[in-house]
Amino acid sequence: MASPDRPQQPDASRTAAAAAAAAGEGHEVAAPGTGSRALLPPTERFATRTAGMTASEIRALFAVASRPEVVSLAGGMPNLAALPLQSLASEVADLVDVDGMTALQYGSAQGVPQLREQICEVMREEGIEGDPNDVVVTVGSQMALDLLTRIFVDPGDVVLAEGPSYVGALGSFAAYQARVVHVAMDEHGLVPALLHEALDALDRQGITPKFLYTIPNFHNPAGVTLAHERRPQILDLCRRYGVMVIEDNPYGMLGFTGETHPALRSYDADVIYLGSFSKTFASGLRVGWALVPPLVRDRLVLAAESATLCPPSFTQMLVSRYLSHHDWRSQIKTFSENYRERRDAMIAALETYLPEGCSWTVPDGGFFVWLTVPEGVDTKAMLPRAVTARVAYASGTGFYADGFGSRQIRLSFCYPTPERIAEGVRRLAAVLEAELDVVRTFGASARTELNRGPQTPSPDTT
Repeated sequence: MASPDRPQQPDASRTAAAAAAAAGEGHEVAAPGTGSRALLPPTERFATRTAGMTASEIRALFAVASRPEVVSLAGGMPNLAALPLQSLASEVADLVDVDGMTALQYGSAQGVPQLREQICEVMREEGIEGDPNDVVVTVGSQMALDLLTRIFVDPGDVVLAEGPSYVGALGSFAAYQARVVHVAMDEHGLVPALLHEALDALDRQGITPKFLYTIPNFHNPAGVTLAHERRPQILDLCRRYGVMVIEDNPYGMLGFTGETHPALRSYDADVIYLGSFSKTFASGLRVGWALVPPLVRDRLVLAAESATLCPPSFTQMLVSRYLSHHDWRSQIKTFSENYRERRDAMIAALETYLPEGCSWTVPDGGFFVWLTVPEGVDTKAMLPRAVTARVAYASGTGFYADGFGSRQIRLSFCYPTPERIAEGVRRLAAVLEAELDVVRTFGASARTELNRGPQTPSPDTT
């Protein structure tokens, strides 16, 4: 008889019998610690989905690339020199003094209500009429994309993305074991005919992609903008094949011509729209958002709660104050003018220094130029030699999930001064000339490295 104040211990013979039954009649049950997974130490028994996670190649060289003597044309870091820092310092002090008890406390998983209303005002600049109730504030738009992938993608599901595509998106897709099918672009963005071909080919296999991920404005990394006439065509194709569209638009307001491109979301209320204050205000605050249909919103909020409980109230309230008290439209115009000056410096340097056989995009906004080098040069294999020559870039392989991009380079013009940009391109040209000499003498580089698949994002590849 068991003592009333002590839980009864299970009988050892019954426990063994139950384990044998669970394993299946006639099969031996391994003793604890003798299974195949037990051959690894406990801290190395990672989930299988982590197999596709690899660090970005620039991050691996960051200790060298971040030295002041190295011109980095790799990272998409905004240039914050034009921000009114003294005024913002006063806002921070006043926020703590007046609203500190709220700003420093937990908040809503969906985000500060006033900021969600202001986000709708910001999106109105691109023709979007959104409901604040359908806005979910996140820790940067990268978090929104990752959570959306989590709630929509099962292992093996197909996701469509432009080729090339944003490295952070490919990292999230790989983490959730999606299969990425790239659709090529030209100088006018995603090609509708090629999207149609991809959708039709998948449909014949009985596959419906979970979504199309697209950056229509000032693409990262390609620097191109989706032609206006193509936007409704792409949405119509996705609607016909039952494919959701995720529109990522961090650079949309940073145009150089004064033209505002209509968001895909302005055509179709079922488009999921991702936005961010990282490029138009301050990246270190990590405030982004998703505008989503109500059914998606509920699940996205639940996913956000499990990931962070709630986004930081302090940074959201600071962004809200900035939007209320500062001329944010003029600030964006100032940013755009600075980036246009840097874009011009890069294009001029490319025209001056690069060898024959190179070609590049000329963006009308954003942060990036997409460079294609002559046949035989592998930009990933060349990267360590470029860093030795004191210039860094992001090689094209990181922007594809299928091994392409070995002849491409993403060049970022947003952060260095125009003078540093010109010097960086001059150094890059010298490295390219040396590489081409090797190719002309010995054929294609024997030092080519295999692409290891999608990379996890970092501040150096955003």
